[in-house]
Amino acid sequence: MTDTIINLETVNPIEFFGVNNGKLDLLKKKFPLLKILSRGTQIKLSGAPEQVETAKEKIDLIVQYLERNGHMSENYFEQILGGDDAETVDNFVERNPNDILVFGPNGKTVRARTANQKRMVTACDKNDIVFAIGPAGTGKTYTAVALAVRALKNKAVKKIILTRPAVEAGESLGFLPGDLKEKIDPYLRPLYDALDDMIPADKLGYYMSTRTIEIAPLAYMRGRTLDNAFIILDEAQNSNELQLKMFLTRIGANAKAIITGDPTQVDLPKNQRSGLDKATRILKHIDGIAHIELDEEDVVRHRLVKAIIRAYDKDKEREEAYLEQRSQNRHQS
Repeated sequence: MTDTIINLETVNPIEFFGVNNGKLDLLKKKFPLLKILSRGTQIKLSGAPEQVETAKEKIDLIVQYLERNGHMSENYFEQILGGDDAETVDNFVERNPNDILVFGPNGKTVRARTANQKRMVTACDKNDIVFAIGPAGTGKTYTAVALAVRALKNKAVKKIILTRPAVEAGESLGFLPGDLKEKIDPYLRPLYDALDDMIPADKLGYYMSTRTIEIAPLAYMRGRTLDNAFIILDEAQNSNELQLKMFLTRIGANAKAIITGDPTQVDLPKNQRSGLDKATRILKHIDGIAHIELDEEDVVRHRLVKAIIRAYDKDKEREEAYLEQRSQNRHQS
């Protein structure tokens, strides 16, 4: 007799087991000599070694398909169980790269939805530091958080650290009500919102209480060495040159970092320069650091957001052309 436990953390258990365990019943029917038990995100097989191995191969194929597609009909589930469908699954994998990053609560799938978001995923897989630059609504932060959650679930890292500069966008931090945490939390809200989409509330609460997931202002990173971590610096355009250098030099062994930012939305005081432009320029050709630029084609918010970004871009071009023309006229006169 052999016992094998298969972990299903990378797929939605409801998709694997089926409604009212319909697919699990098909699995048990296919392997009547095995004892098959399910508990949470695990499935246990007990029986003759050759039977266990065959069932495990079929389950691995199903998991592989679900990781890439997110859904499998009972009919296709039965087809894979009924024959050697490895070639079918392999063909599917070739046509459909694995753009599903995380299964969130209630079966929600979080995936890279645009070409540049997929490039961001590939860049993160191949590099330890990624700069993701682009306007609002292009999914920079959301994709970065999904990559961090995926790394944590796959045990590639031991913790996630999410950080933002606490810079006032027209409001004064000092006049906000509450203690320091209550003052700062509104600046970190987008990070909480992304996590809420990807991790069940009770598990997220546990991760936060054990500091497996840490959300903190950028200033709190000073003096630390961040090992075995997935680190995200969001809204990096609001960090000055010293702050961004400080952040980049915090990265320790077995760590990955994604730096997101929108150079058109700098909220720093006028006497401070954003460090994002300099960092992307001087680190451009270092091996292990990738640079991804997202644009209005990557906008995944309301359809009007794309039109709004284009309108602002055109207005900026007109303004720059006007200033250039005025400068030339002044020199000519």
